[in-house]
Amino acid sequence: MNRDEVIDILKHTGVLLQGHFLLTSGRHSAQFLQCSQLFQNPRAAAPLVAELVKPLDGQIDTVVGPAMGGVILAYEAARALGARAIYTEKESGRMVLKRGFFLQPGERVLVVEDAVTTGGSVRQTMEAVAATGAEMVGAAALVDRSGGRVSLGVPFRALVTLDIPSYEPDDCPLCRAGIPLSRPKASPGQG
Repeated sequence: MNRDEVIDILKHTGVLLQGHFLLTSGRHSAQFLQCSQLFQNPRAAAPLVAELVKPLDGQIDTVVGPAMGGVILAYEAARALGARAIYTEKESGRMVLKRGFFLQPGERVLVVEDAVTTGGSVRQTMEAVAATGAEMVGAAALVDRSGGRVSLGVPFRALVTLDIPSYEPDDCPLCRAGIPLSRPKASPGQG
């Protein structure tokens, strides 16, 4: 599957949006990724996830994803690899294994996330994995929106790499052009 095919699927499933968006950081951008939209359609998600993890077939015992963006992805990646799937959750500002999830020392782990910008959630999940003595084989994301600049200290694979510029509101060319601002993470009726 080539880059253009992946981007076409992301656009078709409503993941990659074009417009004028308010980001969680408060910055503005002409593109927005709503990766959760992909997982509404398992027929579209499954081949992308299989492509993402194909190079790791036979090397992974457990796939771990940070809640929320990595939960369904971890499950689909584990299914494609014939591995086990678990996830971390925030507790007191850090990612931890809960709900009876565990890792054994030496267990081979892949950490997955839907989209990576700075890698913060992935790093916190990797810390939770390291605390168990499990072996961090690598990390993977459907989309690396850092433009390839994120460094996680382990082998990292992304299905597609994008460089999505963002702007401070006072310096936003989209605002100057009069393009209406959208709040894609707002609840219906809020934005």
